[in-house]
Amino acid sequence: MNTMTLWHLSGWEFTALALAALLVGFSKTAVSGAGTVSLAVFAAVLPARASTGVLLPILIAGDVLAVLTYRRHAHWPTLWRLFPAVAAGVVVGTLFLMRADDGAVRTSIGAILLLMVAVTVWRRRTAEREAAPDAVTTRAGRLKARSYGVLGGFTTMVANAGGPVMSLYLLSAGFRKLGFLGTSAFFFLVVNVSKVPFSVGLGLIDTRSLLLDAALVLFVVPGALLGTWAVHRINQRLFEQLVIGATVVGGLQLLLR
Repeated sequence: MNTMTLWHLSGWEFTALALAALLVGFSKTAVSGAGTVSLAVFAAVLPARASTGVLLPILIAGDVLAVLTYRRHAHWPTLWRLFPAVAAGVVVGTLFLMRADDGAVRTSIGAILLLMVAVTVWRRRTAEREAAPDAVTTRAGRLKARSYGVLGGFTTMVANAGGPVMSLYLLSAGFRKLGFLGTSAFFFLVVNVSKVPFSVGLGLIDTRSLLLDAALVLFVVPGALLGTWAVHRINQRLFEQLVIGATVVGGLQLLLR
């Protein structure tokens, strides 16, 4: 990673990163999937590979705030079902990062996100929604959990873009708003912390990137507070539409860069 680049930010570049950090806090406590916009901003301001290392600690800070806010709403059977598949996806993503260039990473993830949005919308229009999170205990549900888990682990490792994947899975499993946020909060805290050794080993995180994180993480807190205020004023249907819409925007940004 060209860490010197991180110390030659102009005023508008730092402002863009600060606003993206604020959006991380908002996405973690209100509209999961909106954080993909932050990913695009970081990749535009910083070298693409370097941006993933700078963004990861900021995401972890947002995860901690989300866990503190929604810890009583997590559905742990779903989490335990997902973690093994996600671990496999993280390993595959690490191997992919060692070989793929930035363009291949962005294009593949953008295409995957848009495809998954299309599948989710199609399912919601042609089938009854599964009644509750426990519906994922069926054989088909377990297969779906494993598929989404591997894909989520892969996308979160290569571009910190696992949020939309897990958002679509939790929506398809019938999670309501608070259960959705509580389950995703614990999920991403565990997954993002587990990614740190891989990112350090790949040279994506070092002392200089962490110092930049220290300046940007201050903006995560007001974003999280804004999200906590907003989520109680968003009805379930609008919440789901915002999650899907944010995923589409993020996927298009990755494809068109």
